[in-house]
Amino acid sequence: MPITVPDHLPAMEILQRENIFVMGESRAFHQDIRPLRLVILNLMPAKEATETHLLRLLGNTPLQVEITLLHPMTHESQHTSQEHLNAFYKTFAEIRSRRYDGMIITGAPIEHLPFEEVNYWRELQDILDWTVTHVTSTFHICWGAQAGLYHHYGIPKYSLKHKMFGVFPHRANKSGLNGMTLLRGFDDVFYVPHSRHTEVRKPDIERVPDLEILAESEEAGIYIVSSRDGRQIYVTGHSEYDRGTLKAEYERDRAKGLEQAPPQNYFPQDDPRRQPLQTWRSHANLLYSNWLNYYVYQVTPYDLDTAKQPSETPDAES
Repeated sequence: MPITVPDHLPAMEILQRENIFVMGESRAFHQDIRPLRLVILNLMPAKEATETHLLRLLGNTPLQVEITLLHPMTHESQHTSQEHLNAFYKTFAEIRSRRYDGMIITGAPIEHLPFEEVNYWRELQDILDWTVTHVTSTFHICWGAQAGLYHHYGIPKYSLKHKMFGVFPHRANKSGLNGMTLLRGFDDVFYVPHSRHTEVRKPDIERVPDLEILAESEEAGIYIVSSRDGRQIYVTGHSEYDRGTLKAEYERDRAKGLEQAPPQNYFPQDDPRRQPLQTWRSHANLLYSNWLNYYVYQVTPYDLDTAKQPSETPDAES
């Protein structure tokens, strides 16, 4: 089944060339079907690249998904044109009365800042609170995961001595309900790209009874954390990256004069002149399809606009 995106979104042409099933809004309007409503809060500077990364994965499932793109109203983008934002994006004020089956909150290259110094932090806090009552399941990525863990649970982030940069082996924890569902079909060891200067730590997470660690790495640390009810998923890596994303980041840093080592376990024989190996694509597709199926489609109400979310029911306080 296709994902439904705004007509003429640039990512649509790229995905169609890759044989990913996407459908414009005007065509989808005439179908007698209830697609999943998914909102993507895109905090990355190169928004068009991130759109393509995420839509590629969301389009590789048997579910029809209607995409709404969101950007912070309290932040002026320096790398994406206002014309693109006006054409394809909405602000929180425009959607806050709606309910969504799922939400993705991306990362952002602002790890050096304390959360409270991010110029859209107050707006992001409002959005994170809103997800509790208006979204069936929310999928947080990298800095978005750190922000969600800090806001909901007070879990801090810590600066790393060296950038966590490369593709690292991870182990799946398939015990417990979330481990058996979100990680269904995972190999015991699988690979994930990371690109970050900060981390969350295992002891802080283990002190929160509502959280469980589903996957981690000896080198890269915590990877996937879930709330016990599965409504909040936190992913510290970038499984959505394509083959050349880490290469582009490496070349960008080198062009700025930064002494950045090549991404680990990425270039054959660590030679940046060679084409990178993509060793995480199957894991990425499985992660997103499992999330959409088991945490969104299987549990979301059919009549989304009138149904109450679990946190709104009387039992939620008991």
